[in-house]
Amino acid sequence: MAYLERASPTLRETLLKIYRAEKPIEVDQHFHEFGSIQYHIKYSVSDPNIVHVSTSTLLETQGAVTLKEISSHTYEVIKNIAVGVIDIVDPPRLGFQLTLALHLNNIPRGKAIKVITRISEIQALILSSQLKEMLRKMNFQDDSLAMNNNNRPIRIVYHPSEPFYVFKQPEKITAVFPMNFKDNSDVVIATSFFQELVEVGSQKEMGKAPQCSWSPIPPLQLRGEPVQDLTTNSGFVSFDITSRHVEGKRLDKTVWNLLNFYAYVKYHIKCSRGYIQRKMRKRMDSLVKLLDNTSLEEEADHQKENGRCKYVKEFVKVPKGKLMMKQRCKEMTRRVKISKFRIKMNGCARFRFNQRWISLPKFSSKPSNKSSYTKLD
Repeated sequence: MAYLERASPTLRETLLKIYRAEKPIEVDQHFHEFGSIQYHIKYSVSDPNIVHVSTSTLLETQGAVTLKEISSHTYEVIKNIAVGVIDIVDPPRLGFQLTLALHLNNIPRGKAIKVITRISEIQALILSSQLKEMLRKMNFQDDSLAMNNNNRPIRIVYHPSEPFYVFKQPEKITAVFPMNFKDNSDVVIATSFFQELVEVGSQKEMGKAPQCSWSPIPPLQLRGEPVQDLTTNSGFVSFDITSRHVEGKRLDKTVWNLLNFYAYVKYHIKCSRGYIQRKMRKRMDSLVKLLDNTSLEEEADHQKENGRCKYVKEFVKVPKGKLMMKQRCKEMTRRVKISKFRIKMNGCARFRFNQRWISLPKFSSKPSNKSSYTKLD
């Protein structure tokens, strides 16, 4: 499906790169955007005056209106984007819906960015033109189509996983969007958003806007459509389009809003999830601060109770150098006590006793019979 921005960012950057290059560069690029839209850019050094751009989208429809072919009115609108710059190649490149030959040298000076941006909006222009043509063919004044039971809804697929239906009702055309999401959190946010959208649309201030409705079950007009389209987890959103919504410039705005409804819902869900996550982080930070303040108050009370003990410990605190020396002495004493070997101390050899230097008397432990005692006065 189309995106919120009309211009293709990749196509715009590539064309600007080719236009601003000092020397011709070879370009053969094939890329996809949004799942169903594809582009092919061909620029050859042998023909530096022309850039070939091919584009197509996956279109599936059911009903009398065929959207796979581009109408002559759409061709004229594309040519008028830049007269003298765009030529339509017939037939288009194989496998593509449209091929353009761009003469970038014919772009007026000072208008290159504006013209290339308009050229990058080609796919959005094609999609809008096709849906505009379909709405014009479904006459609002002719209610015979709505009364005909054989008038089946038109199934439009701009993205493989995002089809929507358009069918005729008396004095209005209804567009129905089946909504599916992978994450359960997205389902909750989307359901709440749809209900709020219905409430806002029912207010008097929104009386001129297309009426919106939401239902968990599909409308009766979709009976008989593929089961995979009718099996949803977020219900069905419907918009009623009247004749005043397709008059003049309102037609372009109405068509563009219908094409971008899926993208708008996804954008809203993404923003809502980001907002909820920011709120949760702020709430968690406030709770953490509250817990930190409580723990600090408890520590302050504990310090007041044990204040005297703390001051005594600080008063008798041993200096760091003396404390390390004391620990080393204790460790050395412990090792000496548990040692099983003699300790050799250098410098103590001179204190050894030598019999040549000192003679010691010998004493006997047994008493002798000849021993005599002298009385001391």
